[in-house]
Amino acid sequence: MSASLKTYPRVDDWIRLDTPQRVTLRSGKVEIGQRINTALIMTAAAELSIDPSRILLSPVITDDAPDEGMTSGSNSIEQSAEAMRLAALSAGRHLIGLAALALDRRCEDLFLADGLVRERDGNRSASFWELLPNGRFDIDVDVDAIESAAQLREDDATHLREQRAAQLACGEQQFLHDFQAHDLLHVRVVRPPHAAARLLSVTDVPFAVADGITLVRDGSFLAVAAADEFQAVRAAARLADAARWDGGVGVDDRDVFARLRSDPAISLVVVDGTPTQAPLADVRVRPGELKTSARAVYERGYQMHGSIGPSAAMARMSDGVLQVWSHSQGIYPLRASLAELLELPTAKVRVQHVPGAGCYGHNGADDAALDAALVARALPQRTVLVKWSRDDEHAWEPYASAMAVELSACVDVDHRIVNWSHDTYSDTHGGRPRPGAGGVGPARLLAAQWLQDPPAPFVASPNRQSHGGIHRNADPYYEFDERRIVKHLVRGLPLRTSAMRTLGGFMNVFAIESFIDELAHGAAIDPLALRLAHLSDSRAIGLLHCVAEDIGWVAGQTPATSAGQIQGQIQGQGQGEGKGIAFARYKNRQAYVAVAVEVAVDDAAQIHLKRAVIAVDAGRVIDRDGIASQMEGGFLQAASWTLYERVQFDSGGVTSRDWDSYPILRFDNVPDITVHIAAADHHPPLGAGEAACGPAGAAIANAVFNAVGLRVRRLPLNRDALRAAAAL
Repeated sequence: MSASLKTYPRVDDWIRLDTPQRVTLRSGKVEIGQRINTALIMTAAAELSIDPSRILLSPVITDDAPDEGMTSGSNSIEQSAEAMRLAALSAGRHLIGLAALALDRRCEDLFLADGLVRERDGNRSASFWELLPNGRFDIDVDVDAIESAAQLREDDATHLREQRAAQLACGEQQFLHDFQAHDLLHVRVVRPPHAAARLLSVTDVPFAVADGITLVRDGSFLAVAAADEFQAVRAAARLADAARWDGGVGVDDRDVFARLRSDPAISLVVVDGTPTQAPLADVRVRPGELKTSARAVYERGYQMHGSIGPSAAMARMSDGVLQVWSHSQGIYPLRASLAELLELPTAKVRVQHVPGAGCYGHNGADDAALDAALVARALPQRTVLVKWSRDDEHAWEPYASAMAVELSACVDVDHRIVNWSHDTYSDTHGGRPRPGAGGVGPARLLAAQWLQDPPAPFVASPNRQSHGGIHRNADPYYEFDERRIVKHLVRGLPLRTSAMRTLGGFMNVFAIESFIDELAHGAAIDPLALRLAHLSDSRAIGLLHCVAEDIGWVAGQTPATSAGQIQGQIQGQGQGEGKGIAFARYKNRQAYVAVAVEVAVDDAAQIHLKRAVIAVDAGRVIDRDGIASQMEGGFLQAASWTLYERVQFDSGGVTSRDWDSYPILRFDNVPDITVHIAAADHHPPLGAGEAACGPAGAAIANAVFNAVGLRVRRLPLNRDALRAAAAL
């Protein structure tokens, strides 16, 4: 049963008929570009046999929408869409039952038809709204309902997609940044040089109340508000020049990679994807002849979400009630954290999701919401709109943690991988403002640390959920006889971190799939054959065969291996081309994805993505185009992480504050992408939104190795990294 239905078991929690000739859907999952709204509409439309144009989606607002926690973890289809399917199925059967009484017919003699319950052998009918005049069903969802025969119509998805595209292209979609109000004040926050700095003074405030500019200060939190937006921007710049800060010792800029594997850590053994308190024993070394053994460490630095639009939030405090508009992915946890920090009853805080800077993970949305709430509290009865700048977003969003993954294993003479050992090191991936004991919810919000009376600093605890946080996908889906997997939470690292798409999953899969390639090369075994030899799941095997055939995989392809070949390709004497392959099942229980990539490495050591083939098995698919878009988007984001992205910082703070100092994938390196979607309607739907990222990054790295014989284990895999590897 969907986890959401355990908390919200009534049909009216999900579906109502309280608007004439319209069906209203309610969900706690928010639309951030993953097309959950399309999936919800299509699901309800199919089960109720109603035209999608008759369906309304309620805004996601606390105390109105179901509390489904965070929109994250590729869980929206399995949780909200499955709850909606069962609710719509229950609603439709209830309406047929009511119509059977009204028309004096048997239920099996009736059917649903675009808002009507009609006779199969007659002309009589009753509308949904006639049968349910108060708009409420007042029944439980039948969680044991037998699967219906309702057919999802791809034409509906196409229509909804085109409608959405037209709204965006014509400027009809209203984003949070565009909101207007008759009493609106524009707000800009003045930031310290780095997180540890504290405000000493503001000398000679460069404006007066008569200028229509208001200064808001609480401890080291500093902001300006004005009715004119440009006036607020100029005032903030002048105020930044007037502020004096105590920078203390600055940011700890010691080598973060060395610290990951040497600083004290909380270490837990991972068994079947779940952390335990078992002893940190080594794997048992098997006697017998080995073909190869290997050890490798894979690393990535801090990475940012890099939302193309900076974060924003709007708030208003009126009569003791705080209203917040935010593009947060978790409006209920945000509400609880705001209420706790501001010492308000939860019932006095109302948070509404509004489209803003979309993000797969935890960007600055929640922090901007606190900025707005603090200013609204200081200026009651006024609506305030906070907008972050590009500098704010790059320098202050919660980053994806730097990570290191250390692997060792052997291949025996029977081509079996043995003695598998996996240690993954990282700071927390759980910095979202989830409330908890000791004020940990408010402590995770950026501005909270600058207040005159701040909460105690946030101290992360190990995530002990199955495939959560650091250890997501650290337990390989392959069938290795013995394995040792350990997660290490390293606290006290220099930058604030939180959830990025896949959490630790990207780096764990990147390391596993790169290392399997290394083992295959060392044992002179085809990388595809070595993977297939350790899989018995026919769904996984089918996807690997699919991408291999499409990319033109040739068994036994060998990379350039001589120093002369490598130096020649990297230093201007030819171009290397290669293919790589990778596979993972997200969280070992959600969507299966295999990726094959073809790359070229030119004489300037630039990596060009030529072609990518993705095969996905996500079980029953609601929106095929949506699944394809998620696969393409996941590949492109992973390609950007793999080839370009790394946060730069020194003792004075973050230095990569624009798109030049923090490069991302551009259009000139977007490959041709083919997506194959497995026909698996007889299986339940599987979360797919984040499933492509890990295999995509590894397939790129494996293709580069196949092209030029260089294994770069620290991301990003850019020109400098390739040249450094070639010089070794």
